[in-house]
Amino acid sequence: MLGKGGAAAVIAISMGVLASCGLGERGDASRAIAKFLAAADKGDRAGFESGLDRKALRTDLAEQMADLGRTKGLDVGEPPSEFVLDRMVSPQAVRQAALRTAPGWPARPTAQQIIPFMKVRDLTHVCLEERATRRCLLTFTKRDGVWRLSAMPSRSAWAQTQTQGL
Repeated sequence: MLGKGGAAAVIAISMGVLASCGLGERGDASRAIAKFLAAADKGDRAGFESGLDRKALRTDLAEQMADLGRTKGLDVGEPPSEFVLDRMVSPQAVRQAALRTAPGWPARPTAQQIIPFMKVRDLTHVCLEERATRRCLLTFTKRDGVWRLSAMPSRSAWAQTQTQGL
């Protein structure tokens, strides 16, 4: 059995190990995000595509469109085709979403610039969040040791938030 001091030491060490994992993930993820945003900015199609989880993005965007339809009282029926969903994921759409992070946000932020705007959800999910609203703009998931974009706002959802109250 551990005494009070021993138990406290085990808890402190455990918290330190967990915190260091989070810092490692933040650094790893922020570097991957910086590389991905640079590829989107310079039109590096291969670099951009390698940073995408197309299947996850299609699912996320289809759900957003269905949710938007329901809020407007519409039955959207079948989800949009993969072609339509894939057209929503472009370097331009990613750049537009990323620019909403903060006023003066650079087109090619460094990993160090990304970290303060990155929310770590768990060891395999992080997002770049908008400073003003704290909402996730671009979500990245780590699978097989690689961070890839897995969720982003649909243009229609973005347009809908911009026209509320008009």
